[in-house]
Amino acid sequence: MAIITKSKLKKREIDLTGPQGNAFCLIGIARNWGKELGKDTKAITTEMMSGDYENLVCVFDREFGDICDLIR
Repeated sequence: MAIITKSKLKKREIDLTGPQGNAFCLIGIARNWGKELGKDTKAITTEMMSGDYENLVCVFDREFGDICDLIR
């Protein structure tokens, strides 16, 4: 018997042109994933809401880009 490890987990994908790309949806995802990862969700969502949509996407990508790819 051999123990085989996965080389890399598949990243999640969010299509920004679809329903998951909605600003409110991205904020909800950030809250859920932030809680799961032990991040300060209040600070993240406050920063996401402090500017326009591009700012929201940039903050989301900075915080969750290691587990998720954003598709335009």
